[in-house]
Amino acid sequence: MSDEDLAKDLGLISALAIGIGTMIGAGIFVLPGIAAQEAGPVVVISFIIGGVIAMINAFSVSELGTAMPKAGGAYYYINRALGPLFGSISGMGDWIGLAFASAFYAIGFGGYLADLLDGVVVPVPGLGELALLPTIALGPLVLTDIQIGAVIAGIAFVGVNYIGAKETGGIQTAIVTILLGLLTIFAIIGFFSFDWGTVAADGSYMPEGAGAILPGAALVFVSYLGYAKIATIGEELKNPGRNLPIAIIGSVAIVMVIYAILVTILLGLIPHEEFFLETVEDAPMSYAAEIVFDYQLPVFGFDIPLLGAGVTSITIAALLATASSANASILASARINFAMGRDKIVSDKLNEIHPRFATPYRSIAVTGAMIIVFIIGLGETVEILSSAASVLHLVVYALINASLIVFRETNPPEYDPDFEVPFYPFLPIAGFFLSLALVYFMNNRATLIAGAFVVFAVVWYFAYARSETELEGILGNYILDRSEEMPDIAVSAASAVQPEGTDEYTVVVPVSNPRTESTLLSLASVLAKANDGRVKAVHIVEVPDQTPLREGSEHIQRIDAESQKLMSQVRERTETMDVPVDVRTVVSHRSVEEVFDVARRDNADTVVMGWGPGRSWSAGRVEGAFDELAHDLPCDFLVFNDRGLETERVLVPTAGGPDSDLSAELARHLRDQVGSEITLLHVVDTEADGETGREFLETWADEHDLEDASIRIDTSGDVEGAIAAAAEEHTLLVIGATERGLLSRLFRGTLAYDVVNDVESSVIMAERPTSRSLWERLFGR
Repeated sequence: MSDEDLAKDLGLISALAIGIGTMIGAGIFVLPGIAAQEAGPVVVISFIIGGVIAMINAFSVSELGTAMPKAGGAYYYINRALGPLFGSISGMGDWIGLAFASAFYAIGFGGYLADLLDGVVVPVPGLGELALLPTIALGPLVLTDIQIGAVIAGIAFVGVNYIGAKETGGIQTAIVTILLGLLTIFAIIGFFSFDWGTVAADGSYMPEGAGAILPGAALVFVSYLGYAKIATIGEELKNPGRNLPIAIIGSVAIVMVIYAILVTILLGLIPHEEFFLETVEDAPMSYAAEIVFDYQLPVFGFDIPLLGAGVTSITIAALLATASSANASILASARINFAMGRDKIVSDKLNEIHPRFATPYRSIAVTGAMIIVFIIGLGETVEILSSAASVLHLVVYALINASLIVFRETNPPEYDPDFEVPFYPFLPIAGFFLSLALVYFMNNRATLIAGAFVVFAVVWYFAYARSETELEGILGNYILDRSEEMPDIAVSAASAVQPEGTDEYTVVVPVSNPRTESTLLSLASVLAKANDGRVKAVHIVEVPDQTPLREGSEHIQRIDAESQKLMSQVRERTETMDVPVDVRTVVSHRSVEEVFDVARRDNADTVVMGWGPGRSWSAGRVEGAFDELAHDLPCDFLVFNDRGLETERVLVPTAGGPDSDLSAELARHLRDQVGSEITLLHVVDTEADGETGREFLETWADEHDLEDASIRIDTSGDVEGAIAAAAEEHTLLVIGATERGLLSRLFRGTLAYDVVNDVESSVIMAERPTSRSLWERLFGR
């Protein structure tokens, strides 16, 4: 369905929890050990710089999220603004980036699981005692105990998503509350063991040099990837115009403060040289917990040791955090694939729903396979996984900032943000360049791996998606619509990447009653057959304004099920000439206006629709009065007054003009596809004008490939009477819309409407979109 309202049951706290819970994962429980090796004690500044860049991008995501809360994330914004080429890059970049991030989180989980099970063995008959997480050799490939734990975790997380376990705001809030509670206890107790002397390495806070700060920021940026997930649930938020930006920007700010405090405490607990130890690198928080909780608490005369409970609590917190982050990433990847499948960037077969679990099992399985491959192939170098995830997401964030600028500068009608980025355009421009600049400081191997996936996305677009997708970007259309004003290189680039899927001729048939309007499908099939196209039948169900368009409503589901059943029956009993016919239901508060929206969304070439009492075309044109003054038609329109579709003898009156051109095209298709006999009629004022009129009509027939049509000249000067008289000898009348202006029609009526009432045959009113000045719209040509 094109319109739906999700129940707004997530508050600000739940939204903050989703953002914080996704970010507080391996970023604090794994990366400090590796990042401290890279940057030394100033790694705290690296975390802050990464947070500042994330904060700048968060402003752009907030504006886009409030402007289009139904969007579903970065892919939607970029695809709509920059076009499907960049949509392919962002969609696949986000998808593969989430797979890298999930593998990274799973490695973090495996590291703490190995630490928790260290020394635990189980007896195996014939083999003696074996560790629960052994090291396994697969030929030349050796999997460490951490990788084994990560593979087990990855399979478990994928399995949970495969069978459809749900994540809710309430669960996420509980997880975040527990995490923040445990980390707060750790920070408070750790503060009393903190030593500034430990922070300095060999008496210096920058043993690796100041130049290590930015590479450190690049390494830890993966710690800030969770905030954009809040935008994907914007429609479910209460008061999203206020709560969404607060949640997105606030979660980044809170997490940045938490990281700065905790990393500083770690540096004051663990000497710099010990960060290079394998046990510290893999599980720095557990190692620090051994220092923090290594004393006994006196209670009622007893000394209670805290070491075991403290270390175990931090380890469980690490397992909980990394599991939550990995699960959220896999969950988000399925949503991205759904969006790409809907837009035909990838095959929609990838999103096939499991008959039992109702999950997109193929998408989840493919993502899961990539995660396992990344764990096995790159798991020994955690820096590669985290950096590859960061590179791909930084590319996406750069494109998000570019998209915001495109939306602002082109100002499309659907763009109406409740929150606006301050200091525009400087902040999004800064976000664009800072995101790409940070890529420069990434691990070279990770950058090459991520770059290979970007190249693959570009190749995929030109090899597959360009010929399938039908969506065009706002930027490309903006450039091409102003080709005379734009630089040649910009016009050439926009033309080169335009999708080819829009080349398929599409006939949209809005159907208000599937039981009675099968003739519309037959007429549409003639057009689609003649142009090697397809028919899209859309059952538009109008509901009162008081009824919300809520997806999942039992009423809407009944409408949709009944509609699909009726439309299937219509398709089966209608002669569609082997033309592909797609069927769907749209629920709307505005049935007539929705027709124009459907035509625009589907990039229709022609709309075939039924005539109805009280509709705008009773005034002789398709548009309503306001739309006629404000907009051009989105495509050709054929409005059918059905008195039985008989196409044996077709009458086409013409005096020239674009609408008559459309009438001629329809007549030609009817002749070629179903063998109609065509008569052309031209009315002149006097008999003296007869010869001139004949010459005009014969020339017009030749120009429109209707040389075999019968020619009929009426010299009465009475256009309406001449058409009515000729229509008596024909089974179908095709007439162009009126050229009169709005004010003229209000006072004098229209010929088109009068003729429809005068004749007994079926009538098709044809109208072709044309550019008209306001004067012409008011007073006519």
